[in-house]
Amino acid sequence: MAALDAPTSPRTSGDEPKRRAGTSPARPPARKITWRAKLRRDRSLLLMTLPGVVLLVLFAYIPMLGNVMAWEKFSPYRGFLGGPWVGFDNFLRVFDNPLFLNAVQNTLAITVFQLVLYFPVPIFLALLLNSVVSPRIRTTIQSIVYLPHFFSWVLVVAVFQQLFGGAGLLSQTLRGLGQQPVDIMTNPDTFLLLITSQSIWKDAGWGVIIFLAALSTVDPAQYEAAVMDGANRWRRMWHITLPALRPVIILLLILRLGDALTVGFEQLLLQRDMVGAQVSEVIDTYVYFQGVQFGDWGFAAAAGLMKGVVSLILVLGANKLAHVFGEAGVYKRS
Repeated sequence: MAALDAPTSPRTSGDEPKRRAGTSPARPPARKITWRAKLRRDRSLLLMTLPGVVLLVLFAYIPMLGNVMAWEKFSPYRGFLGGPWVGFDNFLRVFDNPLFLNAVQNTLAITVFQLVLYFPVPIFLALLLNSVVSPRIRTTIQSIVYLPHFFSWVLVVAVFQQLFGGAGLLSQTLRGLGQQPVDIMTNPDTFLLLITSQSIWKDAGWGVIIFLAALSTVDPAQYEAAVMDGANRWRRMWHITLPALRPVIILLLILRLGDALTVGFEQLLLQRDMVGAQVSEVIDTYVYFQGVQFGDWGFAAAAGLMKGVVSLILVLGANKLAHVFGEAGVYKRS
């Protein structure tokens, strides 16, 4: 009966003498899994991944072979390997070209403008929507701010032309008030602010989705506990909401830095003739005109390749900086 009232566990019966003796319990040897067994085990995941890998190889990795044009005098009639090799002459021409340097300067200016004015907007919108109590009002506002993302850049530029062009609504209103009309669409001095406003109107609502998804992972019990402790709305946002958004903000900021030299092609090409190439020419449009319209394929390939290398350096540098500050970043070494 004493044995039934106080049952002995394996730790107190079989393992205890071994611990007292200073020896670890014997473990069964790990069985090595062959690669065939791993394929059979993960075949469902591999089949699901296969279409994406095929598309990535066809449309991302195979086109990289075309970068060989950067080291030759390429002609479509001779093919990729039929033209004379020129070494790094195309790269030297890129560095010595003042028009390309002007395009780089415009690209960096647009990037800085969008980082300062555009990047925080989805965060503020997500915080505002998250604070709306009524689900119906929240859904209505979300639908309204998402809608412009599905417009083409042609439609976006047309809408802004009707509002801020020389014959637009703003100019007509000023004429009715006896004032001089303004044409913001053709003013080079306000071009940076104009294209940043267009980007905010078109894509800020779409960017809210990611931040709202991050906020949905916050446990409501934390807000309830903060209210019980007397925290007001600002303290709850500062100590609960913003820390929940911080990893997502850093991740998107790193990805944005990777696209720092890609500031939009269609948007700027559509408005290039209205304000002039001096303020609207960026790297993408300059590469397009040099390669497709003027036929200098080697020069365009060299400029595009340099842009890709700089973007890669920015992503690696920003990811390293995130690791220094204790954040996960885009990837982490295991």
